[in-house]
Amino acid sequence: MSELTIVALRLGFVLALWVFVIAVLLVLRNDLFGTTVVTRARKDPRREQRPSADPANPAKVGGGRTDPAVTVTSLVVTAGPLRGTSLTLGSTPVLIGRAPECTLVLDDDYASNRHARVFQRDGEWMVEDLGSTNGTLVSDRRIEGAVAFRPGAQVRIGRTEIELRRGPR
Repeated sequence: MSELTIVALRLGFVLALWVFVIAVLLVLRNDLFGTTVVTRARKDPRREQRPSADPANPAKVGGGRTDPAVTVTSLVVTAGPLRGTSLTLGSTPVLIGRAPECTLVLDDDYASNRHARVFQRDGEWMVEDLGSTNGTLVSDRRIEGAVAFRPGAQVRIGRTEIELRRGPR
C-alpha cells in the first residue's frame, strides 16, 4: 500500500473514533439531564377583548358577565416535574403517559407509554388506568379500569400528581 493510502486510513479511523465519542457524550447528556420542559406563556386576561354580549354562548349574560353556574374543568399538575401545568378539559379525552402522542406527556420512569385516560361519561369525569405497569392511584387507592374523578381528587402516576379542578369560566 502507498503511504498516502495509510495516512488516509489513519485519518478516517481518527474521524470515526471522534464521531463515536461525540455520539456517546450526547447520549449521556440526554440521560443525565432529560428533556427540557417548555413553560408556555399564559394569556393576560386584562388584554383579552371581550364582546359585550354573545348570543351563541349561553354562558355570557348581561353584557359579558359570566354565569357562575357555568364552569370550566381543568387538570392541574400539583407535584412532579411538570408542576403548575394546567390543561382545560373539553369533550376530547386526555391521554396521559410517556408516549409523544399523549395529551399530557410525562418524563417519568414509573409512567407507561399510555398510562391513563381522563374522559367524560354522562356528565361525570372519569379516570381510567390503561393497563399500566406501575398502576394509577386515585386518592391513594390503586384503580383498575375507569372510576369517577371528582374535583379535588388527586391522581398519582409515578412522581406526578394531577388534580381535577372546576372554576368559573
